[in-house]
Amino acid sequence: MRYISTRGESPAQTFSQILLGGLAPDGGLYMPESYPRFSDAELSAMRGMNYRELAYKVLSRFIDDIPAQDLLDIVNKTYTAKIFGYACDGQSAEDITPTFKLKDNLYLLSLSNGPTLAFKDMAMQLLGNLFEYLLAKTGQQINILGATSGDTGSAAEYAMRGKKGIRVFMLSPYQKMSRFQTAQMFSLRDPNIFNIAVKGVFDDAQDIVKAVSNDHEFKARYKIGAVNSINWGRVAAQVVYYFKGYFAVTKSNSEKVSFAVPSGNFGNVCAGHVARMMGLPIDKLVVATNENDVLDEFFRTGIYRPRDAANTFQTSSPSMDISKASNFERFVFDLVGRDAAKMRELWGKVDAGGEFDLKAEGYFDKVAGYGFVSGSSSHADRLQTIRQLHKDYGVVVDTHTADGLKVAEEYLEPGVNMLALETALPAKFEDTIVEALGQRPGRPAALHRLEELPQRFAVMEPDVDAVKRFIVDHC
Repeated sequence: MRYISTRGESPAQTFSQILLGGLAPDGGLYMPESYPRFSDAELSAMRGMNYRELAYKVLSRFIDDIPAQDLLDIVNKTYTAKIFGYACDGQSAEDITPTFKLKDNLYLLSLSNGPTLAFKDMAMQLLGNLFEYLLAKTGQQINILGATSGDTGSAAEYAMRGKKGIRVFMLSPYQKMSRFQTAQMFSLRDPNIFNIAVKGVFDDAQDIVKAVSNDHEFKARYKIGAVNSINWGRVAAQVVYYFKGYFAVTKSNSEKVSFAVPSGNFGNVCAGHVARMMGLPIDKLVVATNENDVLDEFFRTGIYRPRDAANTFQTSSPSMDISKASNFERFVFDLVGRDAAKMRELWGKVDAGGEFDLKAEGYFDKVAGYGFVSGSSSHADRLQTIRQLHKDYGVVVDTHTADGLKVAEEYLEPGVNMLALETALPAKFEDTIVEALGQRPGRPAALHRLEELPQRFAVMEPDVDAVKRFIVDHC
């Protein structure tokens, strides 16, 4: 398996070669040269697999330069009840991703039983173990530079804390995450963890990460790596739970299933796209946005129009307060027939602060063939969804999952099961849950006083050079 850049001007690489680096040297994102596909017989054989077995089956199609036994050991080390132990409502933690039926044709896929109570743990725990394995093999060190709108940062830090040869420099938008998310990151005292609060929005932080990654001399000298979903390893790991969810709510491969996915940076739903390309019988991929509805606008009109910081809203589903979705480039690469010259043209416009219109260029009609539809949700919608779910089913969901469920309802069809992807436990967004229900959501005992812990972080302007200096000073 070789990986190529969406921009077409970087050499093909192996999985191990791209894992630590993030962006390709030409500024593009890595994609497999072709998608591996599972036959109907293979899908049938996968039905009875537990999460670890399924993860190995899927990941071994993407990772063929790590010995099979080593990869199996890494997968078995990652997906255990000890790590994914915050199971809900009596479900077995060994299920890793338990499924809950809400009503006919509508299910909730629980992805938030990991150490930071968010779906990002599903990939980040694996990434931490893969990083550690490859660094030990080569005797190298790495400085991970990432940006987070909330959950990626804590998931990365908890996956990498204390690991030999790894430092983490995590950028986040200053005072724009929930109190729980902020405390989860900033209270860590591990000497290899550094938090930088950027005065701006997530897109400002993400732009800094990309600018540093595109400074090839600096990146090479200071061994800069990435854990954002620009890293292909993240996307590959997330593909697994689409297969797990599909098998949980179907009895045969003749059945199709739709997935509703709360979407900010497009990494989560991009994994669903990859699963579909691998042969999983997916009907619709429902992209759910909040008030920052750039992706919804695209899937309705064909126009991709990223917004600047002044026009990016701060909402009660803050992990989706994103107006430049990095992983969207991966889908558009497939949409335009993997035409790298066209990708350079389109993203040249985006990088210059502009937009593009794929309907005008004749590509937009192909979107339906990939199963994508979309919708948006507001703060009022979020509150109503949380209240209704609690009233009807006794279930409490977080704000982002509520966005997903609200839009999922718009696309329910008789005879087609819809799986809404849970993104976090409600404890991470306590203030909005209290507003909706008048009561605090439960949380693990170990996190009861999290927000009261001392916090350690640096505050900076959105300045690439300042972040570089900080990295140099702490290496």
